[in-house]
Amino acid sequence: MPLEHRRVLLRTLLYGIASIGLYLLLYLFHEPILTASQKGGWYFLVPIGIAFMFSMVHGNFTGYFWDVLGVKAKTTKK
Repeated sequence: MPLEHRRVLLRTLLYGIASIGLYLLLYLFHEPILTASQKGGWYFLVPIGIAFMFSMVHGNFTGYFWDVLGVKAKTTKK
């Protein structure tokens, strides 16, 4: 297995584990998160920050996942 393929596979696994961990933390701590986001003021940033974090981690996982499977976007000439 080439070194680059191993790196991509390792990153896929790490981001996958991180994604699962985020979903688990959201499930376990949903009540304090809801309470914090309902306080008003600048606390409206709590769910926005959580959504941004999920987007980054899960997006990276998905990108590396498709790379491991060998799926690439079709390019067209202009």
